[in-house]
This record gives sequence, C-alpha cells and structure tokens, in this order.
Amino acid sequence: MRAEISFAKSLGGILFVGLAAASCTTTTKPPATAAKTAQAQPAKVTFNYTAKDRDCLKRAMYFESQHSDEDGYLAVGTVVMNRLTSGAYPQSICGVVAQRRQFAPGVMTREVKPQAEIELTSAADAILKGARHPAVKEAMFFHTDGLKFPYDNMHYVTVAGGNAFYEKRDSNGMLETPAPLPAYEVAMNYVPGESMLPPQFEALIPSAVPVPLPAPDPMSTASTAQMHITAPVTQPETSIEPEPGMPVAIPTPRPAYDSVMLRGDIPAIGG
Repeated sequence: MRAEISFAKSLGGILFVGLAAASCTTTTKPPATAAKTAQAQPAKVTFNYTAKDRDCLKRAMYFESQHSDEDGYLAVGTVVMNRLTSGAYPQSICGVVAQRRQFAPGVMTREVKPQAEIELTSAADAILKGARHPAVKEAMFFHTDGLKFPYDNMHYVTVAGGNAFYEKRDSNGMLETPAPLPAYEVAMNYVPGESMLPPQFEALIPSAVPVPLPAPDPMSTASTAQMHITAPVTQPETSIEPEPGMPVAIPTPRPAYDSVMLRGDIPAIGG
C-alpha cells in the first residue's frame, strides 16, 4: 500500500514537473501579420478635349515649329500642355492656342500641308496620351532661335524645331509662373461631338483672326453726335464742320503687330 502511494506521489511529481517545463518553453504566438495595404495613387486631374482641340494642338505644333519634325512638334506641344495644366491660362487646348497675341498670327486659319499629317497626327496623339519633350521641362515660352532679348528672367532649357524654349525665373531661380502639372498627374478625356472652346474664341475658327480695334473715345462720340452738317453727305469734297467750341474727334491708329515678338508672351510684360 505504501509502495502504491509512493509511486502515485512520484508519478504526480513527474507530471507536475512536466507541466511546469512545458509552461516555461511555451511562447505566445505572434499575431498574424496585417495584410499590406496598397498605397493610394493620387487622383489625376482630368481635362476634356474634342476633335477641334486636337486640331488646335496640331496647328500650334505645325506652324510654331516651322513645319519641322517630331522633335519640334513635341516641344511646342509640351508648351501647350504646360500652359493648359498650369492654371494660369485658358482651360482648353483651343483656348490656349487661340489666346490673343500668344501664338503666331494665322495659326488657327492657315493650311496644314497634307504631307505633314501622318507625323503631325502621331505627335499630337502622343502628347494627348501623356508624352512630353523631356528637355522642355516646365517652359511655357519660346521664340525663334537666334534672337536676343535684354531680359534677365529668361532661363533657356532647349532648342527644338527652330525655337529656343525658356522658363521665366526670378533672381532666386523660382518660377515666375504657376508650375504645370507633370504628365503623370494629367488625364486627357476625349469628348466627341462637343466643343470645349470658350465662346470668345469660336469666331476665330475657321475665320480669320480679327485685328483688335481701339476702344471708342466717349468725347469723340459725343462731339460727333453734336456736329452740324453744313453740306449734303453725298458730296465727298465738302467737310463736316463742328459747332464752335466743340472738340474734334481724332481717330486713334491701330496697334501694329510685331512679327518677331516672343511667342506666347506680351511685349509689355518683358521677356
């Protein structure tokens, strides 16, 4: 009997020691690794364009690059897209290209030679799909290569298609214009059958670009209305004489267009 009790105690001790040993070597199971969440991609800024916008892009690329080649086409096309996405210019391609005194005269109306269509269309479609001329960078301005200007804010980046492209930067190297969006943040959405061109530019396509007229002078309008006609208007040799003391209207000459002005710039700004 004592032997059985002693055996039971010994067996209990062994079991206890075994359990104690097991408890010492057992470690807490690490929690399951959380699934990696995919990094959210920034939403692209979408710009709509129509067949007319595509034609405006092709026209700017063709005429401003002096009918050159794909390199020249892409350089001008990059400037158009830089302006479109900067927020400082019209929000459509045609609006950018047709903006008054920014691109060459006749860019909206002149004839594109049929032999250039294949390469030109390919370059324009590449621009709309996100291609950019790598050397143009953030440039939104250019002029005919070889011209010199006295401004110190013209930071030149490349020459392509007969044009010198530049960014406007201050003395600290900062852009003076809002920076354009990089191509990977831009999505171009084709809208068939709709015109995205602002109403003020519709008259430019395909009709000729009108020459801006000076604003009427209120004083000249008033004096003309109060003039006293002393002879029939059918007699061209007879002058129209104003009443004594009334001001005489003097016509204002139309402003001349500078054919070598900086492309995409207004001369009064400088550079």
